Amino acid sequence: MNPVQFEQAPAKAASSGRRNFLKSAGFLSLGFTIPLLDVHSQATAPAAAPAAARPQLPGDLQQNRQLRAWIRILSAEKSVQLLVGKVELGQGILTAVVQLCADELDVDISRVQVVSGDTLLVPNEGVTAGSFSMPNCATAVRQASAEVRAILLDLAATRLGQGMAGLKVVDGVVQGSGNAQVSYWDLVLGQALDREANGQAKPKPAAEHRYIGRSVPRLDLPAKVLGQSIFVQELRPAGMVYGAVVRPPTYGASLTAVDLAVAERMPGVVKVIRNGSFLGVVARREAQAQAAARALGDSCQWNVPKRLPGTQAMPAWLEATKPDRVIETLKKPRTNGTATTRTLEAAYYRPYQMHASIGTSAALGTMGADGVLIVQTHSQSVFETRAAIAGMLGMPLDKVRLQHVQGAGCYGHNMADDAAADVALLAAAVPGRPVRLQYTREQEHLWEPYGSAMVMKTSASLDAQGNIQDWKLTIFSTPHGTRPSGQPGNLLPALYLEKPFTQPKPQNGGAPNFAADRNGIALYDFPGQEVLTNFITEMPLRVSSTRGLGAYANVFAIECFIDELAHAAKADPVEYRLRHMKDPRARDAIAKAAEAFGWSSWRKQPGRGRGIGFAKYKNIAGYCAVALEVEVNRQNGRIRVLRAVASADSGHIVNPDGVSNQIEGGLIQSLSWTLKEEVQMNDTQVLSADWASYPILTFSEVPPIEVVLIDRPGAPFLGTGEASQGPTGAALANAVFDAVGVRYRRLPLTPDRVLEGLKA
Repeated sequence: MNPVQFEQAPAKAASSGRRNFLKSAGFLSLGFTIPLLDVHSQATAPAAAPAAARPQLPGDLQQNRQLRAWIRILSAEKSVQLLVGKVELGQGILTAVVQLCADELDVDISRVQVVSGDTLLVPNEGVTAGSFSMPNCATAVRQASAEVRAILLDLAATRLGQGMAGLKVVDGVVQGSGNAQVSYWDLVLGQALDREANGQAKPKPAAEHRYIGRSVPRLDLPAKVLGQSIFVQELRPAGMVYGAVVRPPTYGASLTAVDLAVAERMPGVVKVIRNGSFLGVVARREAQAQAAARALGDSCQWNVPKRLPGTQAMPAWLEATKPDRVIETLKKPRTNGTATTRTLEAAYYRPYQMHASIGTSAALGTMGADGVLIVQTHSQSVFETRAAIAGMLGMPLDKVRLQHVQGAGCYGHNMADDAAADVALLAAAVPGRPVRLQYTREQEHLWEPYGSAMVMKTSASLDAQGNIQDWKLTIFSTPHGTRPSGQPGNLLPALYLEKPFTQPKPQNGGAPNFAADRNGIALYDFPGQEVLTNFITEMPLRVSSTRGLGAYANVFAIECFIDELAHAAKADPVEYRLRHMKDPRARDAIAKAAEAFGWSSWRKQPGRGRGIGFAKYKNIAGYCAVALEVEVNRQNGRIRVLRAVASADSGHIVNPDGVSNQIEGGLIQSLSWTLKEEVQMNDTQVLSADWASYPILTFSEVPPIEVVLIDRPGAPFLGTGEASQGPTGAALANAVFDAVGVRYRRLPLTPDRVLEGLKA
C-alpha cells in the first residue's frame, strides 16, 4: 500500500474546564453491572437519581451509567482496567478505546488493560456492528474516563490539601505545589466508591491529546504476527474433546431415518446426539469426530424439497414476489416547476454473496459442575446470542456465559453464532468436558447466512442543462437482519430440534440506519426524490447482516446511475456530482479523492478507464469517495484494477492508521464482491461449496491503494468500517464503462459477463 496522506481540517473551539464532582473518599472499584445477572448485586449501591433528573450521556454510557461498569483502578498492579462490550473484529476498536482512556486519565497507554465481550464482566453494548463502535463505545469510554479523572483529582485535592486548579497528572501521579504528589493507586487503596456518570466532566481538547490522533500500533497485532494462539479456532484446553455436526442436504429438509449405532461404535466416539433433525457427535480426536459425522450422515434419510429459484432467475423472482410491505422510505415531491426534457431509467442487480471467512466458524463450550455453560465464541453479538442459547436450552440466563475470542474476520452475521449454539448443544450432552467445534469449508459455505440479493430500479428526469429534477429509486430485497437478537429461532440448530423454534419474522430497520434501504436516500440535493422499498420476507436462501447491509448495492446503483446521467448531460462525473451536492464535507471528500487521483490531468489510453463513487455511510457516519483506474482485456473479459485512491472523513480521528486500514480493507473486499462473488444455486440447493465454486480476490489482484484522511478535531467520531464498499463497487463499474463504453449493471463483473456485454 502507498503511504497514507493525512490532511487536517480546522479544529472547532474546544470545550474548556472541568466541573467539580462531589467529594468522596473511596476505593475506585469501577467494575461491572450486568443486567439480569445477579452475580454482582447492586443492592448496596446508592439510589440512582430519578429518571427525569438524569442527564443524557454520550453513546453507550446512556444505557450503562455506572462508572464502575467501565473502569477499574487496580492498585496492586498500578494499572487501569477498561471494560467494554464491543469486541475486536480486526477493526482496531480496542486500540482506539485504549488510546482514549489513556489520554483522558493521563496514564501511559501500557497501563491500560482492556477486557471486552465477556457477558459476566462488561457492560452490555449490544452488537458490534453498523460502524457504531466509535460513535457509541468510544464516546462512552472517553466520557467515563474523563469523569473518573475528575473524581480522582477531587480525591487528590482533598488528600494534598490543595485546590484542583493547581493539580496536574503525569502517568497516574497527581502533582501539586511544593513537590506534593499522590498516585491514583494510593488514592483508591482500601476505600469504596460507586456512582453514576453525570455528564459534567469535559473531555480534553485536542491540543492536550497525547495518544488520540496518533497511529498507535494495534494492540492485537503482535500476537498475530508472532503466531500466538489467540483465535478461537486455536483454543486447546486440557481435557478437550471434539464435536461435529451433520447438516441436512438443503434448506427445509427433515430427517426421516438415521442409524445412530453406526457412529456410536466407531473409535474414540464419546457421545452421539440426536434431537429431532439435529445430529452431532463428540469424540476424543478431531479426525474421529469428523469420521463419525460422515458415517452418521451417510446413514441418514431426508425429505428434501425443491423450491429455489436458481441463480439466473433471482432478479425476476425478486421483482415478481409479493413484498410483505412496500415502505415509503422517502417522498419529497418537487416544487420548483422547472421543465424537464427527458427521463432516463436503469436497473441494477446485486446477487447473494457470502461473508466468505477465510477461517471457518468455531466455538468452545463447557458445561461446568455448577451448571453454568461457558461458550467461547467469535460472535459479534455475545449478549444477544447468550440469551438465544439460554432460550434454546431452556436454561436460566444467569447460567449461560459467553466470552468473546477473536476469530476469522467476517464483518457481519456469519456462522459464529450457529457454532456457539451447536457447541452448546454438544457440551450440554457431555458435562464437565470442554467441547471444541469447527465447521468444514463445505458447511460454512453452504449454511452461512448470505448477504441478500437485491434489485434496484432507478429513474431521473433532467432539465435542459442536464440537471437532475426528479429522482426515484425502487428497491426489491429480502431481509438483511436475522441475528439471534435473544431469539432461539435465528440460531440454525434451533430450527431442526425435535421441538423446533420458529424463525421470527424478519423486520426491516428504520431510520436512520435502515437495512434493505440503507443508503437508499441519496445525499445529493435533488429537487424531488422518492425511495420505495419492496421488503420481501420470504427467503429462498438464508440471509442476514453482511458488511454494509443494503448500502453496498444501493450506493452501487445510485453512483452508477449518477455517472450515467453525467454522461447523458455531457458533463464530467466529478463536476456533475459537485453540481448536485451541497454538503460541504461531502464535497471535500469527492474533491480530495479526485485531486489525489489526478482526475483533471488523467489522459485516456486504449482499454483503460477511470471511475469515481461517493457515499456518506448511512448518511450519518463516515464520508468516503473512491476513484479507480482499470484496464479491461477485450480478448478474455478480465478486469485489472491498476490503482485506487480513497478519501475518508471520519470526524475526529483517534488512530489514523486504523481508519486507513478500514478504508483499505473495505475497498479490497468490495473489489472482490464486484469482480467475483456470487452464490450459485439450482432449484434444490446451494452449489457454491468451496473456493473453486465461490472465488474471492487474491493477493496478486489487489491494486496499490492510497488513502487521504480528512481529520476534524473536536468533531464527533464517525463510523468507518463500512464506508468504502459502496463507492468502490460503483467506481469500478464506472471505470469499466469509461474503458470500453459498455454499462454493466448486474454484479459481479466476471470475465464471461464482460465478454457478453462486449459482444452485444
